[in-house]
Amino acid sequence: MTKIRVRYAPSPTGHLHIGNARTALFNYLFARHNGGDFIIRIEDTDTKRNIADGEKSQLDNLKWLGMNWDESPANPGEYGPYRQSERADIYQPLIDQLLASNRAYKCYCTPEELEEEREAQRARGEMPHYSGKCANLTPEEQAKKEAEGLKPVIRFRVPKNTEYQFHDMVKGEITFESDNVGGDFVIQKRDGMPTYNFAVAVDDHLMKITHVLRGDDHIANTPKQLMIYEAFGWKAPEFGHMTLIINSETGKKLSKRDESILQFIEQYRELGYLPEAMFNFIALLGWSPVGEDEIFSQDELIKMFDPNRLSKSPAAFDAKKLEWVNNHYIKAMDLDVLTDMCLPYLKKAGRIAEDLSVEDMERVKKIVALYQPQMSYAAQIVELSELFFTEHPVLDDAAKEVLAGETVPQVLTAFKAKLEAMATVDAPSVKAAIKEVQKETGVKGKNLFMPIRVAVSGQTHGPELPDTVELLGRKKALAHLQQVL
Repeated sequence: MTKIRVRYAPSPTGHLHIGNARTALFNYLFARHNGGDFIIRIEDTDTKRNIADGEKSQLDNLKWLGMNWDESPANPGEYGPYRQSERADIYQPLIDQLLASNRAYKCYCTPEELEEEREAQRARGEMPHYSGKCANLTPEEQAKKEAEGLKPVIRFRVPKNTEYQFHDMVKGEITFESDNVGGDFVIQKRDGMPTYNFAVAVDDHLMKITHVLRGDDHIANTPKQLMIYEAFGWKAPEFGHMTLIINSETGKKLSKRDESILQFIEQYRELGYLPEAMFNFIALLGWSPVGEDEIFSQDELIKMFDPNRLSKSPAAFDAKKLEWVNNHYIKAMDLDVLTDMCLPYLKKAGRIAEDLSVEDMERVKKIVALYQPQMSYAAQIVELSELFFTEHPVLDDAAKEVLAGETVPQVLTAFKAKLEAMATVDAPSVKAAIKEVQKETGVKGKNLFMPIRVAVSGQTHGPELPDTVELLGRKKALAHLQQVL
């Protein structure tokens, strides 16, 4: 059997998006499951749109997610170079070969002429396409154009009335008519750079790529790439087109302009999400394992990955579900490691000093431990632990409603007396004091716990009440109680 080789081929035109991360991740899982190679190739021929740190951001974030690769610009194998911009010497002879065999030709139409042609076609109710105006120029006509200073693009001759069929790993059989691809397409731009559809077909062939797993939006490119393979007499790889990712709130395709949802891996890193959780969550965007479980290690995902279980329906990106998955991983974390993760956020918010004493560090660790069960990402510690760093909690409507209860003054007065008389304010003593208040007042359940919780912390939900009181300390807890009373 041929060794499986797959590639993730980003353009350095932006930072790593959730959709691109999923493409990389599915290719990675497929390669590792089959003992194959996972290759990184940089498609940087769109020089106008490339950004300075685009390539670095892509690779740094893939590495952070826990992916490793077998070949890339930094660790080349025998099929390099791994940046398209460095492969011009490879593309040019192949372009020349297509020109010599009359499978391609020089086109001197200016952008203005082409736009005019498209406008006229739209006006006639036709699909815009290249008319083939330069398809049969004589050598004399070409020489005349060049004497006028016109630089040509190279167009590929699309075969007429030909059917292109391929088996898609996700969608099954797909058929295209050659007459519907928009006419003879450009394979080399005026600046000598190859276009995407030409370069990608050449690179995939020369790098011995066996399977191409990519997003749904590439389906329309596939027939053009199949034509290139056919023109050279090459065998095409197997294709699999994954469905789009949609925003679970709006049902619309995930768009980089949609600001209601964070879409770049870097944004999640900055908030203190965990790479293992992100890997786990992204793996479930458009792929489903057997059974009901949703929490898996990378090794488990590699072992069970089956491309036959890639979904034919759009994958819903649910930010709440990501929080749930990340919370699962945070709850299992070592407390010291989680505290170290939380420190920069508390420092940035001015909650704690840059240099902490041993006592302060112990207190911070206790605060983090208090919120570890409910924390969805590390940056959340600032908002969750606010009551430990501010003078008086601000009460919302739900908290005020709790304090409007008939027995509240009686309960709070009794608890305040117990707190003042306590020898040591620790969680067991607070727990015992609440029980004594119940006996004295006859108030129990929510009517007992909730007013104390709200008066002390300002919140209707939160960690265990005795632990909260212990960490606040007698002075602060009494001040909060007094203010409410």
